[in-house]
Amino acid sequence: MRVLRSVGREWRRVSAEPDVWRRALPVDPDLGSLPTPAQITPARFGRVVRVSPFGPTAPTAAPSPLAPAGTAEGGPPAPDAEPRPVDRPRAVYRLRRLLLGPALASTALARERMRKLVALPVLSADALSSVAYGPEAMLAVLVLAGTAGLGYSIPIAATIVFLMLAIGVSYRQTIRAYPRGGGSYIVASDNLGLFPGLAAAAGLMTDYILTVAVSISAGVAAITSAVPSLASSNVLIGVLAILVLLACNLRGIRQAGAIFAAPTYAFVIAMLALIVAGLVDAAGRDFHTVPHPPLNATEGLGILLVMRAFASGATAMTGIEAISNAVPAFKPVEWRNARTTLSWMVGLLVVLFAGIIALVHFSGILPRSQETVLSQLAHLSFGSGPMYVFTQAATAAVLLLAANTAFNDFPRVLSLLARDDHAPRLFARMGDRLAFSNGIILLSVAAGLVYVAFDGRTASLIPLYAVGVFLAFTLSQAGMVVHWWRLRDRHWRKSLLFNATGSLLSAIVLITAGITKFTEGAWVALVAVALFLVVTTRIRRHYDTVAAALRLQRHAIELPHHTITPRAVVPPKGVEGVDGSPASRELRDPRAFDETERARGAEEAEEVPEEIRHLSLVPIQTLDRAGMRALAYAASLQQPVLVIHVSTGAAEAERFRDQWLLWGDHLPLQELVSPYRAVIAPLVNYIEALHHQRPDLTLTVILPEIVVSQRRYSALHSRTAPRLRRALRPLRKVVVTTVPFHV
Repeated sequence: MRVLRSVGREWRRVSAEPDVWRRALPVDPDLGSLPTPAQITPARFGRVVRVSPFGPTAPTAAPSPLAPAGTAEGGPPAPDAEPRPVDRPRAVYRLRRLLLGPALASTALARERMRKLVALPVLSADALSSVAYGPEAMLAVLVLAGTAGLGYSIPIAATIVFLMLAIGVSYRQTIRAYPRGGGSYIVASDNLGLFPGLAAAAGLMTDYILTVAVSISAGVAAITSAVPSLASSNVLIGVLAILVLLACNLRGIRQAGAIFAAPTYAFVIAMLALIVAGLVDAAGRDFHTVPHPPLNATEGLGILLVMRAFASGATAMTGIEAISNAVPAFKPVEWRNARTTLSWMVGLLVVLFAGIIALVHFSGILPRSQETVLSQLAHLSFGSGPMYVFTQAATAAVLLLAANTAFNDFPRVLSLLARDDHAPRLFARMGDRLAFSNGIILLSVAAGLVYVAFDGRTASLIPLYAVGVFLAFTLSQAGMVVHWWRLRDRHWRKSLLFNATGSLLSAIVLITAGITKFTEGAWVALVAVALFLVVTTRIRRHYDTVAAALRLQRHAIELPHHTITPRAVVPPKGVEGVDGSPASRELRDPRAFDETERARGAEEAEEVPEEIRHLSLVPIQTLDRAGMRALAYAASLQQPVLVIHVSTGAAEAERFRDQWLLWGDHLPLQELVSPYRAVIAPLVNYIEALHHQRPDLTLTVILPEIVVSQRRYSALHSRTAPRLRRALRPLRKVVVTTVPFHV
């Protein structure tokens, strides 16, 4: 701020007074604003009222002269839908609206929050559905040691239940300490440092990708257990399921929640019915176990095999952290609703996991390659009737949709990394439907590749699974131990004990999984974590380099040695400048222009320099060295200059305005607030509206653009300048030039 004020003083020394620049403007930059809700009168049978983006106009048969070109007859776009991006074909825009629905304003974010009844199935689907493969994964390891190995199923399951309760209580403390969302990345970064935070994020990202792949593969296995003829198409079915999840989540949080609530509740009902029916049947036998077929041990029973079974069974805990990551997605009071939902989720998870293990113990069922354990239990309790079909359908549906937990949390974690400059900044932007669309697309692609690479086999994916999630668990809970030790508020000793217990148990599972499953595929997850750390640190280093280059420095600003004064624009015959005279007041209404003058001005027929009347427009986002260079270039032309800033909300607009005033307000500034987070469309609409106001002017749009020396880093920077250049090319009498800033 001190440097900005200093640079402003240097500008004052060499630039004309701000009033001189404002009087030189040949246009009125204030084109109005959207009408208030009280001014909007919907049609008799509709909800949409078409109004001009630049001033209230009644819906009439003829479009407003201030409306941007390309809008529908009867007026420009409605205020509840984003203006069509002018650099995209209309067919593409209509297809997006058909698939995703109308764009939502940023003020709709509160309406996209989830209540507890929706949040429970949306955020708990991963954890609850894991009982469909977690117990089976544990038994598949124990059965290698024969009957003696199966005897350890109850003690191992009891240990896993205790671990579930400990981790659940630990994450309740995390939600209390971080009421705005305390995912493993935030907690570890705040309390343990940069690299532990990135390692926790790497574990989470790996876990979310595998969550999608494993959930889809287990869901397809449930389908093929009931319909064996579909077994040969398991990869195709899984890929189609991922595409459906992609489309649903791009529509936004609330829509995805409504879609995914019913299957999760149906699965819980089916599992509770299965457990009750199985226990009633076991009670009829006085809880005597049914002998299982004779088993031949293929491995010796030892501590290593028991630990492998424990690590495999612990995959039933994946997804417990999802609620602490998504606290801001709850309706107020967010943290209280999140803790309540977490308690319900852990309670249901314990009941379902323990119930399935008990049924397997009493029924004598063993894992089989042709049919899942749940399918065998359902056949035993319900036969092949409607309840069996319902159980299998609910299991398949919730497993196919359990990946939605990852679709909620993966983009959120990626956006936090982008906010901290550890990932490309495009992942921090929300899409039309208030979802992090770029992160959702990346997750779909990554999960689809993993699923296809492993041929959709759940058994092959499980060994990769535990490392990432328990790495995140361990670092998050260790971070909470440090948090309570530093804070030492009320009940801090109890909270520290809970989190220390959770951290210790998670570390045991992590080490166990890393050692026992290393050769089975855990090494892939470890390599992925290492690569993630390398990539994110390189991205951060690049952004730090660019930030240092762009940072304002008083002596780095080159200023001319003479005073810069804008030359007045001579208006065409019969038209005065914007100076308050009657003629200029008529100028503000484009309908006052004579049609012949409008037509002549639109022909771009200037053939000599004297006929060209200039106005320089400088779209600018931040007052850094690149922006200052663009402002200096525009002012040095000694033509009228208008600076345009597009803000995504009132807070951002106020913050930029304060910085602009601190700099000195040397040039005329017009702020545009874009409620749909779009930048290109509002700028083009505004520039076109200025052209309608003065068709005789040649508008020169001067864009600051960062040019990186190494092309591999170009994807890390905004493509706003090339997109705006492409969007403005079709407009008459608009010249686009870029002021490159090389880094």
